[in-house]
Amino acid sequence: MSVWKRNAVVLAIVMFVGVAVYLNWSYNNQLTGENSGDNGDGKVLGQTTLVNGVEEESEGETVDGQVDDSDASGYFASARLNRQQARDSALELLQEAAADEKAEQTVVDEANASIQTMAEYTLSEAQVENLVTAKGYGDCVCFIGEDGVNLVVSATEQGLSETDIAKIVEIVREETGLSADKIKIIEAQP
Repeated sequence: MSVWKRNAVVLAIVMFVGVAVYLNWSYNNQLTGENSGDNGDGKVLGQTTLVNGVEEESEGETVDGQVDDSDASGYFASARLNRQQARDSALELLQEAAADEKAEQTVVDEANASIQTMAEYTLSEAQVENLVTAKGYGDCVCFIGEDGVNLVVSATEQGLSETDIAKIVEIVREETGLSADKIKIIEAQP
């Protein structure tokens, strides 16, 4: 009797999985328009239907005709990723040096000081980036080093004015304590 129950349970599970696979396949076909009988005129990724019913590519322009800055945001994401990877590699080396039992105490102290400085730079960069974007600039990425600060800011429609640059420099000065001659602002072109 227990063999029969086990086989019935296995059969029920197989049937449920089969039904789930069929429903998933059916649902996906409805989304892509394959079963709707409209000769493949379903939605295509990257296309939108506007209010007037005209379909347009949305890859390079937004609905209101402004240029899409996906390339620029791709640059900023890539720059942040590269910065983080470089920091992670350096941090790993510094942690190994600090943890080395055979290392002199001065080397360990220097490694720990460098780790602390790197952490301060990371926090300051994030703070500057958040404050600059909060002021209404599209996106930015900040690089703080011993020599100063480099800040790449996405271009506005009219470009960065002297007032914009002054606002950004003030944000960086307040956060880092560096003088204006140590701050370099670069406008990223779309």
